[in-house]
Amino acid sequence: MISVEEARNIIHSVAVDWGKEEVELHESIGRVLAEEVGADRDFPPFDRVTMDGVAIRSEDYNRGQRRFECVGEQYAGESALAVQEANTCIEIMTGAILGEGVDVVVRYEDVEFVEEEGRRFAVLPELEIPAYKNVHLQGSDHQKGEVLLKEGAIIHAGTVAILATVGMSRVQVKALPKVAVISTGDELVDVNETPKDFQIRKSNVGMIQASLKALNVPCQAFHLMDDKEELRLELSKILRQFDVVLLSGGVSKGKADYLPEILEELGVVKHFHCVAQRPGKPFWFGSIANETVVFAFPGNPISTLACYRYYFLEWMQSQLKESKQMIEAELTEDFSFKPDLGYFLQVEVSCVDGVFLATPKPGNGSGDLANLAEISGFLYLPAGKSVYKKRERYFYFSL
Repeated sequence: MISVEEARNIIHSVAVDWGKEEVELHESIGRVLAEEVGADRDFPPFDRVTMDGVAIRSEDYNRGQRRFECVGEQYAGESALAVQEANTCIEIMTGAILGEGVDVVVRYEDVEFVEEEGRRFAVLPELEIPAYKNVHLQGSDHQKGEVLLKEGAIIHAGTVAILATVGMSRVQVKALPKVAVISTGDELVDVNETPKDFQIRKSNVGMIQASLKALNVPCQAFHLMDDKEELRLELSKILRQFDVVLLSGGVSKGKADYLPEILEELGVVKHFHCVAQRPGKPFWFGSIANETVVFAFPGNPISTLACYRYYFLEWMQSQLKESKQMIEAELTEDFSFKPDLGYFLQVEVSCVDGVFLATPKPGNGSGDLANLAEISGFLYLPAGKSVYKKRERYFYFSL
């Protein structure tokens, strides 16, 4: 039996490459960027006005001029108007390009207008007017050619806006694996069925499938009975068709737990079986030539969820080169755990003054499915001690 840290290192040593694909910009949210994106021009691309008001020459104002004749109007999306004569101004709107001859925009709120003989004048009060006040200067954010997005960034709504701004209607993203999610066991029935007294509804497959679909990862669900021939036949097909196979159940020491034996018969190289952890001790992991990867989780719901979240999702994100930061959370109270095992403690986490605080919600063991409604994730407590003190910090991963 190996430690949690050894298991994680072994899993992360299995490297795969699912390649890249191109997707429409509006379909890219949640995907991992597979290319570096640079500015195709300066940001902003011109001296952009940030307030509705009047554009004047600061040198005129600094010489004592307070009355400016309005000689034009400049709207966003129009070619620039130039001011040729001293003591004149143009009315200008937010988002417009600032033309030649002017270098300051004074807000409408600070301007009084008067009409005289068909001419319009802007009268300004005493103000501090530095050059380029209320103007976003060309290239002040980013220069043409500067890197805006790095490969590995997760695309979100703000990223989409950047990609659109640089003219990318299609985006190169990391290709996602094709995943098979398999439940095993004669005791399981479909969600829409009424179970007999000795049966239960399938929950693990639905849980994983929903999680993967939320991440836009293509997956297909299967159920296999505890029958050696069925397992051998169906798994041989699935292993050829999918990049990743996630199994739930059938990996412990029971007489009907055939999966470890069948997987090895089908050419899956076992990297380990059993980890010094709770929950999820019988966890099995293997691969075929670093192409098809198999995660076989114990069947209890908390075991499946903890192993799926801590091992598989972390591994998949690393294979996609996804930029990700580890989160630590602080225990809000002492917690005792006597077996010398790594422990995935169920917790409810809140954030106070920038610190994540983890309150233990251990429930009644790995079969206590309803306890998942009380938690936000797991706090990993490493082996080697029996008392974990209040205010100590450990790695946290959310559901």
